[in-house]
Amino acid sequence: MLKQLVTPFQYKKIAITASANQESGDSKKKPKTKNWVGTIKRIWSYLAESRVLLSLVLFMVIISSALGLLGPYLVGMAIDDYIVDRNTNGLLMLGLSLVFIYVFHSLSTWFQAYWMIGIAQNTVFKMRTQLFKHLHKLPIPFFDKRQHGELMSRVTNDIENVSSTLNSSVIQIFSSILTLIGTVTVMLLLSPLLTLLTLVIVPTMFFGLKWITNRTGVFFKEQQKSIGDLNGYIEETISGQRIVKTFSQEYKVKREFSEKSERLRAAGYWAQAYSGFIPKLMNMLNNLSFAVIAAIGGILAINDYISIGVIVIFAEYSRQFTRPLNDLANQFNTLLSAVAGAERVFEVIDEKEEASDEKNAKDLRIQHGNVEFDDVSFSYEKEGNTVNGVSFSVAQGETVALVGPTGAGKTTIINLLSRFYEVDKGRILIDGHHIKDIKRESLRANMGFVLQDSYLFQGTIRENIRYGRLDATDEEIEEAAKLANAHSFIMKLPNKYDTMLTQDGNGISQGQKQLLSIARAILSNPTLLVLDEATSSIDTITELKIQEALQRLMEGRTSFVIAHRLNTIQNADQILVLKDGQLIEKGTHNSLLKAGGFYADLYENQLTEEMV
Repeated sequence: MLKQLVTPFQYKKIAITASANQESGDSKKKPKTKNWVGTIKRIWSYLAESRVLLSLVLFMVIISSALGLLGPYLVGMAIDDYIVDRNTNGLLMLGLSLVFIYVFHSLSTWFQAYWMIGIAQNTVFKMRTQLFKHLHKLPIPFFDKRQHGELMSRVTNDIENVSSTLNSSVIQIFSSILTLIGTVTVMLLLSPLLTLLTLVIVPTMFFGLKWITNRTGVFFKEQQKSIGDLNGYIEETISGQRIVKTFSQEYKVKREFSEKSERLRAAGYWAQAYSGFIPKLMNMLNNLSFAVIAAIGGILAINDYISIGVIVIFAEYSRQFTRPLNDLANQFNTLLSAVAGAERVFEVIDEKEEASDEKNAKDLRIQHGNVEFDDVSFSYEKEGNTVNGVSFSVAQGETVALVGPTGAGKTTIINLLSRFYEVDKGRILIDGHHIKDIKRESLRANMGFVLQDSYLFQGTIRENIRYGRLDATDEEIEEAAKLANAHSFIMKLPNKYDTMLTQDGNGISQGQKQLLSIARAILSNPTLLVLDEATSSIDTITELKIQEALQRLMEGRTSFVIAHRLNTIQNADQILVLKDGQLIEKGTHNSLLKAGGFYADLYENQLTEEMV
């Protein structure tokens, strides 16, 4: 086991190497300086919304701290005033007083914990809700550049880390600070000399804690980052398990998992190892302080400078003095971990939302579906255009096919039309309206999508179809399913339309998923329709059903078809041929074949491959 452990220096090399590999494609971005104080202030802004309960908690903390200080003081009094004088009645009365003190101390501690749990849960509820709502306001490019599992880790693990810390740390910090102030005050009143001797350990404690926390903060932050990376990789691997097994890449993913897991293990190990020094340091200093008080206090008692009761009080207070310091140190490490998690949450919350609609943008029901691209250019990375000077027009009800090699810009055209991305140059018109004059929600409400990879949510078949229009009746849902040729297979399922689907529609075939997606699009009744090739890797009978359903869906609608198999678009009104982001040819299937250009070569090559 010891051979597997890495030193902090070796761990740093592992972390730097892994980070370099992870960020090699993003070398221009420099990591931002983390603002720990700012993060704590933001957490406090959530807590401050529960001011009344926080005030009650603080009041109970004051009460419990005062009662905690009063107990040892009364014990010292008992020694000097009752035990030495053999005053049994006074000792009994003081004993009863101690019972009441410790009972009320326990009650105040319970109430402060009970109320603080409520505050903590409300706080993380607000944070989680704000984070989730903000995720839905972020533009598509944000999600295109991040692992979904890593984002899930921020919504779950990082938020939960904040929750567990708030449940315990806030009270502990308040209590420790008050206990420290009260203890030092009473000690000074009893014996300034013994107090000074007790405080001698503070500088040693301070420098020791500083040395430890300077190291644990780095490792706790790296631990949270590593958890997010590992969760993202696990989610990605499990989702792509079929591909992993198809290409026999189990060894590769296990090796990569081990590397990421090693980073997390090493970060967690050294974070806990360094923070584990804190209680050992505090115990050593505590025992040292006790020895000093016993020795010096004994000498002072022999010379009648102080009483034996004062020595007892000091002995207990010295422990009470070091215990809150110990608690503060431990809570500081926990707080570092929570702040690291909160920081990752706030990083997402601070991400720029999708641009607001223009001031003059209006809700618009697109009546006809005439579309015009006027000298449109766009680049994802602002270096070299993905789409360059594209111009074309589509009349109401026409079917337009977008063809070209991978990376030609077909999907980009659709992303620009739906305003998932904004054009850099040129303009896009729908029914004569610039799309910037149409609210995004209104624009997308007029569009229907049937993509190659159909996505279904966990829920019933009825709920998945209704996603196209939430106010649809059951009768409208069934009618849409019939038009999509999905009704027959739905009725053969055990619970028919109430059959539960697992996440992403697992449990039904790919072809059946496509039919449900078509039913969802039919139900939404869009004016503009976007179709990615929906029949690839599907059996012939199902393909015929899908093609028939698509023809019904496209009837009377302006349709954009991203075509991969050219024999499926021969009847398109227009075929736009894209290459390297430029529109190089357009026309009908027959006219493009007669022209003998790039499209004709593509078509001939596909025919040859199919014949082989």
